Amino acid sequence: MGIVVTLEELKTIRTSLRRQKKHVVFTNGVFDIIHRGHIEYLTKSKASGDTLVVGINSDESVRRIKGDQRPVVPQEDRAFVVANLTPVDYVCLFNEDTPLALISAIVPDVLVKGADWSIDKIVGREVVEQAGGKVATIEFVPDRSTTNIIERILQKYSTH
Repeated sequence: MGIVVTLEELKTIRTSLRRQKKHVVFTNGVFDIIHRGHIEYLTKSKASGDTLVVGINSDESVRRIKGDQRPVVPQEDRAFVVANLTPVDYVCLFNEDTPLALISAIVPDVLVKGADWSIDKIVGREVVEQAGGKVATIEFVPDRSTTNIIERILQKYSTH
């Protein structure tokens, strides 16, 4: 299980991991309501290297990307929960719409995204590949998403 760190702390940690020749894997997301798909995704991501760093969109970033009704869970809680999942070593919040600045700052050895992204559209791909790293995609668990969970909750608890 990991810890929540600032970008400055993460840069220092990354330097140390590089010296130790540890392969750093990076992925990112909102991680609003944690579900099976998240756990399988993070577990598969961690299998690509020694250390898993997860970038999590800040509340402000999520609202810009997904609308004013999201996130359901505040950023501090999302970061705490993800950091306490077994595969995760470090969590870092980012306020931008994409994790490009975070990826550029730590230059992971492996960049992982869900298979709904084509490799050429993955933010940070150029940074990682230019440094000799690789970019990989992981298939999602079918019918497992935060949006689906929210829709089921609304259906079950809506008054007709």
